[in-house]
Amino acid sequence: MEYTTLGKTGRKVSRLGYGGTVAGLKHYMREFDPEDQKSKETLIEALQTAHQLGVTYFDTAAAYGDGVSERIFGEALQGIPEDDIFLATKVSAGDAAKTRASLERSLKNLRRDRIDLIQIHGTNYSDELCDEMLGANGMAEELEKAKREGLVRYIGFTIECQNPALYRFIRSGRFDVMQIEYNLMFQHPYDPSWESGSLYDAEKQGLGVAVMRTATSGIFQRWIQEVNPANTFDYTPALIQLVLSNPLVDVALLGMRTADRVRANVAIVEDTEHRVDLNAIHTRYVK
Repeated sequence: MEYTTLGKTGRKVSRLGYGGTVAGLKHYMREFDPEDQKSKETLIEALQTAHQLGVTYFDTAAAYGDGVSERIFGEALQGIPEDDIFLATKVSAGDAAKTRASLERSLKNLRRDRIDLIQIHGTNYSDELCDEMLGANGMAEELEKAKREGLVRYIGFTIECQNPALYRFIRSGRFDVMQIEYNLMFQHPYDPSWESGSLYDAEKQGLGVAVMRTATSGIFQRWIQEVNPANTFDYTPALIQLVLSNPLVDVALLGMRTADRVRANVAIVEDTEHRVDLNAIHTRYVK
């Protein structure tokens, strides 16, 4: 397994992260019910296989199936010393008054006394919501209190777009980790030609970076199917390697429902010879 330091947290984590969306949402990407006993057992096997193969970064959320994903993570990872893994979850953006109750429920679901990383869970933040969350008695303040109390080690945020709120979060200096969307189809966070984008801003602030939708959540594959229906090539390894080739990305999150998928993704991450030179790819002129 390949490891890196997660920004200013100083924690050593696996570059492959186990994404918990697929462990909690019913019929996400394909027909699947995580509350079916057989499916639940398959997920637990996958999580435990990931840990055995060296994956240390595990990311879930209270909103993934109303706690279903957290409970499966909690059962699968129970008994593993807290310093052996990096466990992250999220509290939905919105009412700061509900933040503490959500965190306490997550601790119970995950069967832990402390969580490594708690993240504000959102997609697209308006200026008004950003003001509220960063202001007095806002969500950021509530999470900072939990950090001081030792219920969490680090705080972060997730966002699915590149809007002004993202840069306000980065530059606020109040977060340790950010989780954003970055992949072949969504390269807005990173333009090496001009050294611009949120990944560069996060690097300057020392934030750890986790990336969601590493393999494009099927978007690239659906496009290929549209333009080349006879195609039989599996692009998944190349999509993952592209993200891992970015020196500003710490962790590439992947949803994995089976132990076989875990083994396949671990093998991809370990195959560092197939990383690419992103600067060379973005070069426009021949020397």
